[in-house]
Formats: sequence, structure tokens, C-alpha cells
Amino acid sequence: MRQLPLNGLIVLEFSQYLSGPSAGLRLADLGARVIKIERPQGGDPCRKLAVKNLWVDGDALNFHAINRNKESFTADLKNKEDLELVKKLIVKADVITHNFRPGVMEKIGLAYKDAKAINEKVIYAEISGFGRKGPWAQKPGQDLLVQSLSGLAYTTGNSEGPPVPFGLSAVDAISGIHLVQAVLGALIRRQREGKGAYIELSLIESAIGMQFELFTTFFHSKNGIRRSRVNNGNPLLGAPYGIYKTADHFISLAMMDLKDLAAALEWEELNAFEQRDVFQKRDEIKMQIAKKLKTNTTQFWLERLRKHGLWATTVYNWKDLTQAEGYQGLKMEQALVAGDKPIRTTRCPVTLNGEKLVSSKAAPALGAHRDAIIKQLIEE
Repeated sequence: MRQLPLNGLIVLEFSQYLSGPSAGLRLADLGARVIKIERPQGGDPCRKLAVKNLWVDGDALNFHAINRNKESFTADLKNKEDLELVKKLIVKADVITHNFRPGVMEKIGLAYKDAKAINEKVIYAEISGFGRKGPWAQKPGQDLLVQSLSGLAYTTGNSEGPPVPFGLSAVDAISGIHLVQAVLGALIRRQREGKGAYIELSLIESAIGMQFELFTTFFHSKNGIRRSRVNNGNPLLGAPYGIYKTADHFISLAMMDLKDLAAALEWEELNAFEQRDVFQKRDEIKMQIAKKLKTNTTQFWLERLRKHGLWATTVYNWKDLTQAEGYQGLKMEQALVAGDKPIRTTRCPVTLNGEKLVSSKAAPALGAHRDAIIKQLIEE
């Protein structure tokens, strides 16, 4: 067995859908033994929440992407015998995660105080939608809803257009990352002081936390924060930052001095603006740049911009990206086998001691490891 950092640690994952399971995915990639505790009927609801109606071995394809490299233990937590089995697993567990609504684990009898009474050193981590208390506590913790309430949807799109959500479950993903950070911190403290921990996260706090630049700027801006009218890329950054249409495709421009941009584009008219104008006259400058870039191809402009050392690139879709030499050099893909069907997915983005973290272990069938776990961890 590879000596990964978390080899030997046991994680009991009561989490479902994406935020909690994405944290479990990364802990598994780092070597932890992650055991999903699932209902006998249906299991994690994500098993049946298919995207684009894609299925593998009876489960949604995306379930395999989120839950690879884990084990499944079925337990009816309302059944006394099953609950006792789970409590015996808690004795052996290092970490427990869940993302149920506030009050659910209390009703079952598996809140932090209950788990701590069984295993004093356990690290208990939970993700809620909007915190355990307060007027929003019982709101559904769904990614799009949190993006909408947190202001995150107003980072994207132009100022005169509607708010635009991220095209992926960004809040779930960042919450999972925050959970892993907190768990690793708690594990280090436990190693040093012998103490367990109770970790609380919420999607809304993660969504606000990831906007630390925006909120800090908002707190100190008399006129608030305003998106660009055109080609918005980041509401905090001045011209030319954004994505522009060219004669044949698109091009993205990062931060750069306007005089350097004028020289690269061989466009004297841009010198009418001073660098201090990139915020005050942001929309006007961007509209002028947008007109200019439409007059030639992406490659034409890229050659000139790169010659002057300016930060710019073409805009890829997923097909373009996966065919690019740079992407292929990253070796970001790995193969899984679920039943008799191969799955092509992404690997953990971490390289550890020169080794890329990959695993061919697909997501578990519902309850596939129950008997083995009972023998290994309960009856031993």
C-alpha cells in the first residue's frame, strides 16, 4: 500500500449529494478509508440524481465521480440494531462527516455530543446550508440558492444584465475544500494534544468567505461594487480585464498597462486614455477594445500580445482543452471500472512527492462492503 498521508485513518461519511462527499473524496485521495453510511433503500440520493441522464452500473455517472475510492455500509439509523452497529463503527472512527439539516442527527442520536461520548477523540464535521441557528437555519442548502443569496451570482455577467450563477456547483465544492482544511487542522491538533474536535461549516459562510476580496472592497467603498457594462471579468478590476469577441473566436485579457496594450495592438487611439482611467472610464475603454478586437482573429492578436509579454489567451471549451498539448501533459485523467463499464474521470489535483494521486477504485455499489466492514471493524 502506498504511504499516503492519511493511510490508516477511518472516515464515516453520513454526507450526501456533493459538499460533504466532495470532502470525503479528497480525504480518500489522501489515503483515508472513507466509509459511506447509507440508507438501505436508495442510499445517497445522488445515486439517482443523474446529469444529462448518464448512468453507470445502476447509479448516476456523477455519483461515481464524487464517490470513487470509498466503501458503502448500509444502515437504517431508525433501526436499533443498525444504530448499534454504527455506534460500534464510531468507536473505530477518526472522522465523522455529515451534511444533514440541523436537528436530523440529534433526532437519530448521533449528534456530536453522542459521538463524543462513544469516542472522545473523534473529529466530527458537519456542513449545513445556513448554520445551525438563526432565521435562515431551515432554508434548503442547495448550491444555486446559496449563490443567489450570497451575492456570488453578481460577480458574473455585465452590470445591465441579470445576475449569472457559476456554471457548476461552486459553493458545494468550496465548502468541501473548507471542510478538508478544517479536518486536517483538527487531526494535527489531535496528534499534538490528544483532543477531538467539533467542526461546523455552512454553505453560506463558505460562499461569503470565498468572496473575501469583494466583501472587503464593499466595506470600504462609498459607491459599492459595480460590474462592467461590457466584457465583465471581475467587478473589482479595471479595463481591459475580461473576455472579448474576435473575428473568429474569443480572447481573454488579464491585467495590463494600457500603454503596453496600445503598443501591442499597434493602436494609437488607445493612448488617449491614461492608466488612472482604467476604473473611472472602464466601460468606455472596454467598449473601444471590444470594437478593435473584432477586426481580426484571435491568433493574430495573441501573437502581438505575447510578443509584448502581455497576459492573454484564447478561450477553450472542454473539447478544445482536452485536445491541447498542455492539458495532456498534466495527465489529469484516470480510469475507473464500475461493474464491467469503464469510466473516464479526473484525478486528485495534488502531486505528492512527485507522484500523482490516482486510484482505479470506482464508487461502491450500495451496501457492497457492509459484511466485510462488520467483520473487520466490529467483530474483530
